[in-house]
Amino acid sequence: AGYDEINLNLGCPSPRVQSARIGACLMAEPELVAECLDAMRSAVAVPVTVKCRLGVDEQTDFEFLTRLVSNCARAGVDTFFIHARIAVLKGLSPAQNRSIPPLDYPRVYALKRAFPRLKIILNGGIETMEGAVQHAHGLDGVMIGRAAYHNPWLLTQVDAALFGSTPIERGLVIDNLLPYIESHLSAGGRLHDIARHLHGLFSGCRGARAYRRHLSEHSHATAAGPDVLLAAAAHVELEEPLCLSA
Repeated sequence: AGYDEINLNLGCPSPRVQSARIGACLMAEPELVAECLDAMRSAVAVPVTVKCRLGVDEQTDFEFLTRLVSNCARAGVDTFFIHARIAVLKGLSPAQNRSIPPLDYPRVYALKRAFPRLKIILNGGIETMEGAVQHAHGLDGVMIGRAAYHNPWLLTQVDAALFGSTPIERGLVIDNLLPYIESHLSAGGRLHDIARHLHGLFSGCRGARAYRRHLSEHSHATAAGPDVLLAAAAHVELEEPLCLSA
């Protein structure tokens, strides 16, 4: 389908996912996971990677985690995205699983020491570029998920933090989106399909609340077009110093 990578998610704790015997519950079946990965690698030419948690339910010791990683590695996987929490499938909701199980970054570092030849990438609870850079020094990478969704502007700081480049202006993000929006609408899509993912674009700026409100109230309309996004962005005071912070 044109993807650069296939990632098997062994971290999702939702009941719906569990009912399909996928997600975090698969961590309890490392041999089956290895068989799945072997079949996946045989079917595609792109890399196959794994995202998992530190453990699941009662199986939370380090030996359990290393056994899972060993099985995956024997199946040919060399890259692991580790959400630094266990998954509690019995008693916690998916939302609670994102915050109640404590973060255990040292265990991720210990995993890297146990498997120095594997790529170990940290995920979970990282909300600033400072934190990401700090962890990136001891591991092979950092994955930022929810924080980037709620504040996508955070991603523009990556090149500045790592390579010293100058971030683009927020207004240019809107300008660069307009051709994509036009193409999406021409293909029968709706503005809301895109706008609902842009609510956090101006987090920290004056006028961000009015921007979000305008999008929420007007992007659902069938005839809504780029003018709605431009009108929403007009509420934001981009010259304010607050815009420069994450």
